[in-house]
Amino acid sequence: MTLGGEDDQVTPSARPQSLMFSFLGIYVLHRDVAVYSGSVIDVFARLGVSEEAVRSTLARMVKRNLLVRHRRGRKVYFGLTPRAVEVLEDGRERVWKTGAVNRDWDGTWTVVGFSLPDSRRSTRHDLRSRLIWNGFGLLQSGLWIAPGTKEVAEVLASLELGDNVTVLTARAFEPTDAADLVRKAFDTEQIARRYGAFLAQWDVPRPLPGAPDDLARQLLLHTDWLQLVRQDPLLPTEHLPEDWPAIRAEQVFHTLARDYEPRAAALAAAVLDELAV
Repeated sequence: MTLGGEDDQVTPSARPQSLMFSFLGIYVLHRDVAVYSGSVIDVFARLGVSEEAVRSTLARMVKRNLLVRHRRGRKVYFGLTPRAVEVLEDGRERVWKTGAVNRDWDGTWTVVGFSLPDSRRSTRHDLRSRLIWNGFGLLQSGLWIAPGTKEVAEVLASLELGDNVTVLTARAFEPTDAADLVRKAFDTEQIARRYGAFLAQWDVPRPLPGAPDDLARQLLLHTDWLQLVRQDPLLPTEHLPEDWPAIRAEQVFHTLARDYEPRAAALAAAVLDELAV
């Protein structure tokens, strides 16, 4: 996140939808409520997000079957669909349970191999994108690996790959070394730079001094962190440098999240107009 001009307002580098997922995950998930659009606009104004951007984001999420409208008089409230609950649960799992540090690796790798003809170039691109999103790295042409056991059947199902893909679990044996696999398949320097950027933003005496309050800081923090851990393949720490920045970054996130929560929750309770659903 960066700070704006002379008025020192927060200008979020994250897309409004990413911020919206953080907001919904904290203040709507598992609460059986829908929130009034006007009060959501008030919350997002603290983040420097315009009313137009908020309304556009809410409308897009309705079209994507992530939100459902509830009308009460002239007011429109937005609640979660089952699909949204699933997406938000996945995010919560990654933030609070999986985390950013893999200390419990059992030595196994999930291996995905595929060969697709040029006529399916678009499918090949989609497959690569999905593998990267799910923590896989390219070991060599057509062969991707990820630490641990990954459930990839659902990820691959809609691509209709048939016999063009093979999925295995495996272990490294001599002369192959697990540390070499990490080095070859993953850009650890880039991953470390991402955590370094997070620390530069948040591991300081007063993170985001331009943010108006802890509700704004909470939403920005959670959004930054979720985007970061979703890009992390969770490589085993035993094959990473001792000063791996994810360790410190995770500590900073948990400390700040605890610090912001009480005041942020009180502010949200005062601002949000909710409807039981």
